[in-house]
Amino acid sequence: MHQMAHYQGTHRPSRHLTRRSFLAAGAGLAATSLSACPGASDAETAAPRPDLTRPTSLDDAAWAHVRAQFILEPGTAYMNNASLGMPPASVAEAVAAGYDALSREPLRGKTELGRTIAGRVVPGLASLFGAEPAEIVLTRNATEALHMGAVGVRLQPGDEVLMTTQEHPAGSRPWDYRATHHGVKVRKVFIPSPFETAEEVVQLVEEAFTPATRVIAFCHVTRGGHLYPVQQLCALARERGVISHVDGAQAVGMFPVDLHDLGCDTYSASLHKWMLGPMGTGVFYVRAGARGRVDSAFAFDATSDAPAYQPPGTTGLPVQAALSASLDFIETVGIDNVAARTRRLSDYLKARLAEMPGVTLLSGPTPATSCPGSTIFELEGVDAVEAVTLIAERAGIHIDEHQRDGHNAIRISTHVYNTTAEIDRVTEALDRLRSTPS
Repeated sequence: MHQMAHYQGTHRPSRHLTRRSFLAAGAGLAATSLSACPGASDAETAAPRPDLTRPTSLDDAAWAHVRAQFILEPGTAYMNNASLGMPPASVAEAVAAGYDALSREPLRGKTELGRTIAGRVVPGLASLFGAEPAEIVLTRNATEALHMGAVGVRLQPGDEVLMTTQEHPAGSRPWDYRATHHGVKVRKVFIPSPFETAEEVVQLVEEAFTPATRVIAFCHVTRGGHLYPVQQLCALARERGVISHVDGAQAVGMFPVDLHDLGCDTYSASLHKWMLGPMGTGVFYVRAGARGRVDSAFAFDATSDAPAYQPPGTTGLPVQAALSASLDFIETVGIDNVAARTRRLSDYLKARLAEMPGVTLLSGPTPATSCPGSTIFELEGVDAVEAVTLIAERAGIHIDEHQRDGHNAIRISTHVYNTTAEIDRVTEALDRLRSTPS
């Protein structure tokens, strides 16, 4: 398993805006806004959070101080992290502090935020993802990054792009754009849901290659939580001189990701899901050796030495700088610990679902084919879309649907802030819904 080297920044904040004062300002703003939220008592908002440390076991009790870093309204259970992550309070405070700094002294605030991004965020992400800082570009989300990669790949009319049938629309639509406007041929490889083994996926993709294939584009983890054999697929592409274009929106922050080890040419991800970053943050990776085949979507004069992948114009500096707090969280807890804890929770959920009549579990049968944190299943006699609304209204639990790939499925995504007690609660609510669906 990839071991992350802790980033030691060399930047020293100016005497005008230290990191402590920067975060302190955000803490004050966050406390003010939280006190106005329904259900948040004065005692709850006033209670100091415990220090965040690396948990010593996978049991709920060892993660109680981690759960205490989040400010979700009491009585609500959040199990839809695969759609939108729930950032810890420290991230919300960092965003608020960034905007506060811009409001108090715009030029100095802009400079300090830029230094945080260049000196801490980009190197920290590169270290976490097993890449070089020069290979990392910040974007608004995975969708933007996927589009940048698709538009940038050098293709001619008639060139072929292989995709799988389980891609998210954010991953497929950029290639539809290339097909419509540039005459590129897009062909989808059917992948069963679930599939039995990684070798099955590799074989199906390998058999689909033709002399016209120039790109393979696929998810690291599908929306339904199926784990693709990324390293093997990238090796297939490399052997044939084909570019590998990976959607990692459902992977980064959930388990260790080493981009150099995976061998992909481009990798796109959202940082507001499992990385627990603020909304409006994503990352686009281009392997240094692939720069000659992936052009900038923005700069006509870009070169391999200066590829200019960064989207131009004014960016959300406070939001991007707040990724430093997300990195602090992940690095302190440990990405290997996150993977183990989310696997423990999903295994517990699967065991509870197996006890329930009318459940068909669709998540992969082994850790080699399923990601740690997302579980999909069908519940006999229950419409998945309706179930999401009913569970939220009746039980105060947020889950998601997965009506695709031929499934009428429910998706539950569990992160480090969830507990086995919440899993008991959601399975009991689902059982009641099955018994009295309307």
